[in-house]
Amino acid sequence: MIRELGQVRIATRRSRLALWQAEHVKARLEALRPGLRIELLALSTRGDELLEVSLAKAGGKGLFVKELEAAMAEGRADIAVHSMKDVPAELPPGFVLAAILAREDPRDAFVSRTHENLAALPAGAVVGTSSLRRQAQIAARHPGLEIRPLRGNLDTRLAKLDRGDYAAIVLAAAGLKRLGLAARIRSTLSVEDSLPAAGQAALGIECLAARPELLEFLKPLDDPDASACVRAERQVNLALGGSCTIPLGAYAQIADGKMRLRALVASPDGRHAVRAEGEGEVQAAEALGLRVAALLRERGAGEILAALAQ
Repeated sequence: MIRELGQVRIATRRSRLALWQAEHVKARLEALRPGLRIELLALSTRGDELLEVSLAKAGGKGLFVKELEAAMAEGRADIAVHSMKDVPAELPPGFVLAAILAREDPRDAFVSRTHENLAALPAGAVVGTSSLRRQAQIAARHPGLEIRPLRGNLDTRLAKLDRGDYAAIVLAAAGLKRLGLAARIRSTLSVEDSLPAAGQAALGIECLAARPELLEFLKPLDDPDASACVRAERQVNLALGGSCTIPLGAYAQIADGKMRLRALVASPDGRHAVRAEGEGEVQAAEALGLRVAALLRERGAGEILAALAQ
């Protein structure tokens, strides 16, 4: 039991943003139980190491969490803190999401030294992004731009922009804000122009299902609205195959007690895209995700995904 151990060990990636996220959770846990000893176990993941290969080719965003899960399975860590957009739609057997914290700004951010937004870029300008989802949506609305892969942690990506490798880059607004870099954002992309990834801007805490004392301890950190929205979004991904490498956006919002879920599947070049949305009860978030995923399939998402698999 935690009360007997007197400590919690948090597995995290080594990047500055990941460490900020782990420290944020550490502070929340310390507030829950003053005097509890909490340690960070910073790990290098395959996703952090394979910087010259696109995530889609290397195996997807799951590469960012496997080492953290191994640390929990081996008893070296008790919990892991993740950016929810990096967590595969289906967790390995024996693991659960114990809490999803309140969400930051879920939108994508346009960052450039010389221009205010994507529309202001000249034809042929090079835009960097690590996401097929962003690539597809940018290409659809701005076909004259050249989109190139952009890997590395947040500081590395900004450094590549500053040395002139790109005219602009598109990043998650949440990461920039969490690290005090909101001033680098020239403009934010509306969710209509760039539908966020499932779970974007939400932090999740993962642990072993066989740790009921941890599940109970972490429960107060769970934000009910953020949790419901993220679970609906992740259900869309899971219903469409669960891959982290497909150009898929899913974003849920709650208003007046109802959940609205919008989703998109597109080809990487942006030439083919299908959209769907639905509304439902907050308590039936996963069911809404399944319904919206079915609409996407009816409208041709299966054909797009089949072409990507070839």
